[in-house]
Amino acid sequence: MNEQSLSFRGRFNIAGRIRTDSRFFRRILVLGLPIAAQNLVQSLLNMVDTLMIGQLGEVSIAAVALSNQIFFLMMLLIFGISSGSAVFTAQYWGKKDMEGIHRTMGLGLILGLAGGTLFTLGAQFFPAQILGLFSKDEHVIRAGVPYLKTVSWSYIFTAVTILLQGVLRSTGEVRIPLIFSVAALSLNAVFNYGLIFGRLGLPEMGIRGAALATAGARTLETLSLLIYLYRSGHPVAVSPAQLLRQNRIFTGRFFHKVVPVILNEVGWSMGITMFTLIYARMGTEVIAAYNIMDTFARLTFVFFQGSGFATAIVLGNMIGEGQREHSIRLGKTILMVVPLLGLATGLLSFILAPWIPVFFNISATAASLVSALIRIFGLVMFIKVSNLHIIVGLLRSGGDTHVGAILELIPMWLVSIPLAALAGLVFHLPPPLVYLVCLSEELIKYIAGLLRIRSGKWVHDLT
Repeated sequence: MNEQSLSFRGRFNIAGRIRTDSRFFRRILVLGLPIAAQNLVQSLLNMVDTLMIGQLGEVSIAAVALSNQIFFLMMLLIFGISSGSAVFTAQYWGKKDMEGIHRTMGLGLILGLAGGTLFTLGAQFFPAQILGLFSKDEHVIRAGVPYLKTVSWSYIFTAVTILLQGVLRSTGEVRIPLIFSVAALSLNAVFNYGLIFGRLGLPEMGIRGAALATAGARTLETLSLLIYLYRSGHPVAVSPAQLLRQNRIFTGRFFHKVVPVILNEVGWSMGITMFTLIYARMGTEVIAAYNIMDTFARLTFVFFQGSGFATAIVLGNMIGEGQREHSIRLGKTILMVVPLLGLATGLLSFILAPWIPVFFNISATAASLVSALIRIFGLVMFIKVSNLHIIVGLLRSGGDTHVGAILELIPMWLVSIPLAALAGLVFHLPPPLVYLVCLSEELIKYIAGLLRIRSGKWVHDLT
């Protein structure tokens, strides 16, 4: 073969690779934007709900907040099951193995229903005891009991919805979860307004009305989603007998990959709680500033959460199709593009930092802290979004869930939390420095994650 022919072939391969990469990123954008939009709408409507409940006074706010801690714990369990199941369903969809998807759905639903039922029974029979674990204020517990007992009836329905949404996203269907979720959240906000304050021709029920609105909206979301899937003949709509058609080998493999994801989610959330406790011990102004910064950070992260989940879906599909080497190369490409986007967003956050506190009624000291914390967050954002895509996007798509859990939890619990406790509670360092210490885990995760991705050992064909 002559030199001219080799040169032509090289240019052809490069052009083909660019076209393939552009299709890959377009696919991530198509999947990621609806997921990001769903998260954004949920955050905004939850904020509206909080403002409405806030009109009932501090006791009601505290009662709802404590009751929602129970829901938050259940959601961690369900989200872990859903994310772990998605590791399988994305690859099975790439292989067009519907039996594998149905088997995964079956196990996911069994676990999800068991978890939802357990939390519901606890809330129904031991509400005061459960709320007493979080607060000793009798007024708050007394107000929280009827709210918790009412809203807990939706736990089982919520578990089904989250698991179905996870399966739908893994098959590339992101519009259906977005539409049903936005409709349910909007309905929840409307009925909250009516039932809390006695508007729209509805009775005034206060805090219990908020619980009824939430439970009703979640239940209607699940039932309407199921009706739509079965009436439209969607591939995931199958009989219970098909979902229960399991075998011992697959069940063992399923738990082997899913349990680390559950531990990852639960361990991470407990770690975030520890950071919050450290800031709370440092003073009211510090915890107020941290919460404002965290709210801002979550909003800036919405797009990257969508792209992270979309990356897991697309790469999982490709791995299931047998495109191992291509998946490894695209994984490396992702980790070149995402930091640049994170850097741009971080710089924008750095510039906007002094104006964020203006929207809150806080002291000058707290406002100064908010600006400093947001600027630190902006400077390290490119590392944080890279870690999100490494753990959620790449490692989970490749079934490398054990390494993902290790990367997430070991630096947090063995490095960041002890150092933050020493910095904030023993040496009493300024809050911005304590926050910087808390972020030390991100650098460790980033270096170790890059090494794992570069090795190519993260790709496992689970089908």
